[in-house]
Amino acid sequence: MRAAVLGAGSWGTTFAKVLVDAGNDVTLWARRQDLAERIEKEHANPDYLPHIALPDPLRATHDAELALAGAEIVAFAIPSQTLRENLTGWAPLLPRDATLISLMKGVELGTTKRMSQVIAEVADAPPDRIAVVSGPNLALEIAQEQPTATVVACADERRAATVQRACSATYFRPYTNLDVVGCELGGAVKNVIALACGIAQGMGFGGNTLASLITRGLAETARLGVVLGADPMTFAGLAGLGDLVATCASPLSRNRTFGERLGRGETLDEAQAATHGQIAEGVKSCRAVLELAQRSGVDVPITAAVEAVCFRGLTPKELLERLMSRSVKSEAR
Repeated sequence: MRAAVLGAGSWGTTFAKVLVDAGNDVTLWARRQDLAERIEKEHANPDYLPHIALPDPLRATHDAELALAGAEIVAFAIPSQTLRENLTGWAPLLPRDATLISLMKGVELGTTKRMSQVIAEVADAPPDRIAVVSGPNLALEIAQEQPTATVVACADERRAATVQRACSATYFRPYTNLDVVGCELGGAVKNVIALACGIAQGMGFGGNTLASLITRGLAETARLGVVLGADPMTFAGLAGLGDLVATCASPLSRNRTFGERLGRGETLDEAQAATHGQIAEGVKSCRAVLELAQRSGVDVPITAAVEAVCFRGLTPKELLERLMSRSVKSEAR
């Protein structure tokens, strides 16, 4: 199939590689012209995937119109909070009836909309034309062709199967799912929980604390998801527990490592400066996830505590005290 991937960061470049390795004709769009030219000529993306050889057939361009021309599949792999602005410019260029894929994991600030909802609104596309790819997708490991599985969620089962076939590679195994809401929420909230796990790691705590945060984080994600219409079983799968474990436990996770810096006492600005200005997606999304939960009447204590650390001056020590001093209750609640 003819595919375009918009966004040449680590995940966008990796997914473009997967599509090429699965036998598709792929063009990768890069925001910076110099990066597009380097990918095109050197078959490498040293800025985001150092030491990874990209397949020769992969093309790259800074021209969105050229990238989108004739595309049957269009995947978006840009920071979630920039989607609306970028897509406003791309929308007139999108081929009619192309399947639109969100590779992003976030909730939009201000609107509390999931990424598929933003795509539907800005591109004027019906929900059954939009798919979501989510799961334990640490980009570097996939680029290294380490075996992994993922989920392709779409309201249209036929389209989900089409995307599934398009990204099936020897090292990348996709499963289909009709639960777009659950898959997107799992991907968005896990970034916030990973920040909490990183904070605990930075404070010197061990496996019990990490496992407790992962488990209770999954519980609050599922509570929110069910209220919003998700299938609770989704959160026991790849887009729920699978993505959560990978993001909370791996040193490759930007959210976890960012949280570690906060746990060691760095301020948000200091942590951002130390990561060369790249801020973790969970920091951007925690306010939106918290607002979405509050609108839905759902208690999300870990998310609320992370938001307070990032934006309200709560210290990591106070975060721990807040969570541990909550009233005792049944695990099922």
